Amino acid sequence: MGSLVLVVQGVSRQMGFFTKKQVTKHYKFEKKELGSGNFAKVYKATTIKPGVQDSGVTVPANVAIKVIDKKKVEDMNDITREIDIMENCQHDNVIRLYEIFDEKEKMNLVMELVTGGELFDEIVSRGSFTEKDSAKVMRTLCSALAYLHSKKVVHRDLKPENILLACKKEDLPPGVEPEIKVADFGLARVISDKDMMRTACGTPGYVAPEVLKNKGYSSGAVDLWSAGVILYILLCGFPPFYEEELPALFDQILKGRYDFPSPWWDNVSTGAKDLVKGLLTVDPAKRLTAEDVLKHQWICGNAPEIELNTSQLKKYNASRKLKAAAAKIIAQKKNIANLVAAAKLQESANAKPTA
Repeated sequence: MGSLVLVVQGVSRQMGFFTKKQVTKHYKFEKKELGSGNFAKVYKATTIKPGVQDSGVTVPANVAIKVIDKKKVEDMNDITREIDIMENCQHDNVIRLYEIFDEKEKMNLVMELVTGGELFDEIVSRGSFTEKDSAKVMRTLCSALAYLHSKKVVHRDLKPENILLACKKEDLPPGVEPEIKVADFGLARVISDKDMMRTACGTPGYVAPEVLKNKGYSSGAVDLWSAGVILYILLCGFPPFYEEELPALFDQILKGRYDFPSPWWDNVSTGAKDLVKGLLTVDPAKRLTAEDVLKHQWICGNAPEIELNTSQLKKYNASRKLKAAAAKIIAQKKNIANLVAAAKLQESANAKPTA
């Protein structure tokens, strides 16, 4: 078994689960893609010999494998950074990375397979969701965030697409809920006492004010702001910051300008509103931490069994997915255009000069 020493943020680490062997000798791929991005595709795969692998890692029978096309990656340091973070995070509510197969043109990340889809999709399909259900979601999400932040890991891109369910509810015994899984650590970073994060990243409607100020930020508070946006949507079905034009949207976020409009918030409890306010606090030093959320009365059992109106969430979810699909098409066209331009440039460079 080969191994790789990664140097991430000045720290050398030995990765025993890294190998140069061919992935197909250990896993059988299904043809259908589970998903795709700008430089990677994800497939369901079957472990040829489930259990303890040569790497010493125990791998289940079914996994997801993220196949990264190295030629399409601008900076492989971004990939190794994501790998380093995921390899260090082992929590029931965080997607697990089992092992890596590094081939000449592709890097294969063997990961935990989740089959329950996105949390918001599940809520919409049920058609019934209460404040108590929302409190359970937030407790689980903030448990994962508390763990990540204790590891000095900041996710930086919390949004509905990155909150998944381990399996479908119908696949479980009555009364048992599927586990929530935090996914996609592509923008995650390990925070340092010396260095501040300065990259303005994340998804516009969920990004924290301190990220937009472009003055640097150095804590997991950005994740709690995003969690506050998610909680707001769970409770009423639409986001707190909603301007279509980005400058106006960012102005709303920077000023923390939101409200609890009638009639959508009329029946939402005071405890739920109090938690939203604690999370959507512009000053990160005064914002609730993940540990604070876990101690909040609304989270600890005071959330009522008030039925929430999921019709608004259904509309928002459909709109969100439509925008995501449109953005993906635009990105694909841009990639194709870049490839065509690169091919023409190469063709021009290879052309022999004429006399």
